[in-house]
Amino acid sequence: MRLTPDAWIFWQYGFISLNATIVFTWVLMAVLVLGGALITRRLTTSHERSRWQNLLEIVVTTIMSQIKDVGLKNPHHYLAFLGTLFLFVAIAALATVLPGYEPPTASLSTTAALALSVLVAVPLFGISSQGLMGYLKSYLQPTPIMLPFNLISEVSRTMALAVRLFGNMMSGAMIIAILLSITPFFFPIVMTLLGLLTGMVQAYIFTILAAVYIAAATRSSKAVKVPSPAPAA
Repeated sequence: MRLTPDAWIFWQYGFISLNATIVFTWVLMAVLVLGGALITRRLTTSHERSRWQNLLEIVVTTIMSQIKDVGLKNPHHYLAFLGTLFLFVAIAALATVLPGYEPPTASLSTTAALALSVLVAVPLFGISSQGLMGYLKSYLQPTPIMLPFNLISEVSRTMALAVRLFGNMMSGAMIIAILLSITPFFFPIVMTLLGLLTGMVQAYIFTILAAVYIAAATRSSKAVKVPSPAPAA
C-alpha cells in the first residue's frame, strides 16, 4: 500500500525520477487550463447563457464574495491567485473518484509548493498595497523587538499550511485504501464520499487562510492620529 503518490514511479533514470505526484499535478494543471479555455471561449452578456457560463459565474461570484468577507477591498485583484488555489485543491480532491488516480495533494511536496506560493504571494501583495518600506515596517510592529517573532511566524504558518493540507488529504486516501483491502465494497464508497467532502472543506480552509494572510499583509499599519484638544481660552 502506497502512503504517498511519490512512491508510484513511472520512469527513473539514475537519481531523476518521474513519479505520480508530478504526473498528476501536470495533468491537473492541464485540465484546469483546458477547461478554463473551453468555458470562457463563448462568454456572453445576453440573457441566454450556457450552463457552463452560469456555473463559472457562480464559482467566481462565490470566491469573490469570500475574498471580500475576509477584508480584502478589491477582490478582483486577488481572484486569479486565490481562485486558482481553491480550484486546484478542490479538483484534486474531486478527481479521487476516478480509478487509478491519486491526488497530488496527498504528497508533502505538493502541499509544500502550494504553501510556498502563499509565502511568496503575501509579501508581493503587501508591497503592491503599501509599498516596499511600508510593508517592511509592518515587521517592526508594534515594536522592533517583534522583528524575529514576525519572521518566525512567516515560516511557521507556511509549514502549518503545508502539513495541515497534506495530513488531511493523505489520511483520507489511506483510510480508503485500508477499507478496500479489509471490508466489502459498500464502506469504501461511503468513505470516498466523505473524502470528497473533506477535500472541499480543505480547499476552502486553505484558500481562506491564504486570503487572511494576504489581508494582514495589505492592511495599512499606520495608526490613526487622534487630534489633540484645543487649548482652553
